[in-house]
Amino acid sequence: MNRSLNNDLILSVYSDKRTIFSLNDIAMLLKESNFKKLNERLNYFVHKEKLLRPRKGIYAKPDYNPEELACTLYTPSYISLEYVLQKAGIIFQYDERITVVSYLSRSVNIEDQSYAYRKIKGEILIITQGINPANNINIATPERAFLDILYLNATYHFDNLNPLDKNLVTKLLPIYNSKTLSTRVKKLFENDSR
Repeated sequence: MNRSLNNDLILSVYSDKRTIFSLNDIAMLLKESNFKKLNERLNYFVHKEKLLRPRKGIYAKPDYNPEELACTLYTPSYISLEYVLQKAGIIFQYDERITVVSYLSRSVNIEDQSYAYRKIKGEILIITQGINPANNINIATPERAFLDILYLNATYHFDNLNPLDKNLVTKLLPIYNSKTLSTRVKKLFENDSR
């Protein structure tokens, strides 16, 4: 195997700020069109433990970010639901899973990390309002995560609604095009203010 080509591959991957790459990402990074040859080179680096392959067609630096992996496994997707609400202090029950909204429902375990994907309508999924993209990670604001979980589970219990920006919740409600959801939100906020 050509040493300079291998050095270029590793240098390019390690110089990139991303920690997770699909085969296509690496092909574009190296401007390589021969996928068979590229796959062989990547397999060599997986074997040498310079790269990881957490899933078929997905490669990672050894210190990869699990949130980035969550958004790369199934696209389009974004981190939301319990994971975001727990970090924001809206729910108190600890859940170690990274919860993700996507076009399918699935649970995946990779290297002692659980990823839980929940299916949401495509027309909701593609609207980026209330989703912050940063470093190859799409993550919902607490307000969007609140609405996502309430849309998917009408009887969900919240421990603390104080961290929510109620005006932002109201601005995001039209994404869901649901009178039932609007009624639920109104009722929750009224009960919370008592």
